[in-house]
Amino acid sequence: MTYAVDFTTVSTQGLESSPVAQALAGLRANEARYFKNKYDHVFTVEPAKEAQSTVDWVGRILENERDIVISSRPLEATAFETDGIRFAYVFYESGLSINVMYSIDDSGKRAVGFKLSDGMDIPTELSSFKFARQKSKLAGTIRGSYFVIKNQY
Repeated sequence: MTYAVDFTTVSTQGLESSPVAQALAGLRANEARYFKNKYDHVFTVEPAKEAQSTVDWVGRILENERDIVISSRPLEATAFETDGIRFAYVFYESGLSINVMYSIDDSGKRAVGFKLSDGMDIPTELSSFKFARQKSKLAGTIRGSYFVIKNQY
C-alpha cells in the first residue's frame, strides 16, 4: 500500500521493525520535506516487496558500480521522476537510506547517495566511504556520503 510521507507529524509506519525506527522515520520525513519544498512533489513510499523493481534497480547500480551488496533488509522504496531527473529511494531495516539521482539527459548528473540514521553504525559494506554530518530538526544528525554513477542504467 502506497503511503504519503507526512513531514509535519513524523510516523514510523512501515519502519517499525528497525532498531532505529524513529530516527529512520525522521530521515524519511526529511526527504519528504525536501522534495515538497524543492519540487512540490509529494513523497510517497510503498513496502519494498511491492516496489521490487526499484529495489532491484538500486541494487544493480550498487553492485555494478562499486561491488556493494547491502546486507540489511529493505523495508520501503519509491521511484519517481521530476524536473528531468529519475529518483529512487530504498529505506533499510538497519536505518540506512539509499537514493539514486539519475538525470534523464545523458549530460546530467547521476549519483548514489547514502544516509545513515542517527544511532546506527556504518554498515560494513560502506566502511570505505567518508560520511559528512548534517543536522536535521526531523532526523537529528544525518551522516551522508555518495558516489558518481559512471555507467548507464
